[in-house]
Amino acid sequence: MAKSFLSIEQLTQRYPDGQGGEFTVFENANFGIEKGEFVCILGHSGCGKSTIMNILAGLADPTSGVVKMDGQHVSGPSLDRGVVFQNYSLLPWLTALKNVTFGVQARFPDWDKSKVIEHSTAFLEKVGLTGDTIHRKPSQLSGGMRQRVSIARAFANEPKLLLLDEPFGALDALTRGTIQDELIKVWSDTDQTVFMITHDIDEAILLADRILLMTNGPMAQVAESVEITIPRPRKRTDIVDHPNYYAIRNHLVQFLGQRSAELAGQSDTPPLAQPKTVRIDLTEDIDAEDPEPATPQLRAVEA
Repeated sequence: MAKSFLSIEQLTQRYPDGQGGEFTVFENANFGIEKGEFVCILGHSGCGKSTIMNILAGLADPTSGVVKMDGQHVSGPSLDRGVVFQNYSLLPWLTALKNVTFGVQARFPDWDKSKVIEHSTAFLEKVGLTGDTIHRKPSQLSGGMRQRVSIARAFANEPKLLLLDEPFGALDALTRGTIQDELIKVWSDTDQTVFMITHDIDEAILLADRILLMTNGPMAQVAESVEITIPRPRKRTDIVDHPNYYAIRNHLVQFLGQRSAELAGQSDTPPLAQPKTVRIDLTEDIDAEDPEPATPQLRAVEA
């Protein structure tokens, strides 16, 4: 079987427990992400989501296992992998525009100054920043504007993989919704491969092609891969009316509220096991020729 664009194979992270033993955060994580796919990962605090992201970014080394991107082993930071953090991480002495051009110049050293500025300005416009705003420093911008700059900077560098670590966690609900819409638009225009951590179920359903579900730590595992069977383009005001929305949402809530704890710490899973693929699509019953279809059932399908 052909390998995915991003392949995570038997990834395990352990730390010393201070008593001569080891503490296993997660073990035997095996999953793939296809090129251009938007994947979110959900799980309770302590299950290792941020650790997985740091490993994918090359900011940390796993205890065992490998990460391959485009057929190459991931080792150390690279301009091929961009990261957007929750805390903006902008250079405070540079303007919004220069925060973007700084990375673009490093990514495309052969470009002249005018092309760098044109490219950077275009991505700032994609996230709603224009005019005098792009010449302000981060201290002169709101939290939402700062995160817009972070997103523009990451996309402008055109990495092969974009990693989002709860990028909207510090924002109010209205700003969060606006920037989610802008993120979808930029992603749709660029066809980037995205891996995102979030604690927000509704956000994950709105943004993702698939949602990975982790059991509780310690000894956490990536247990399920839930397909989002709601067609794009998606609008937050419309998806709640789709037949699949609440069925998917209820499955995610039930897993995180109950099954993630029930499955926690199980060490009898085969090391090479992939997460269970879950596809919930009630429209298949609605579209059936039978004028009185049976009560639709949710289905968990083994990958």
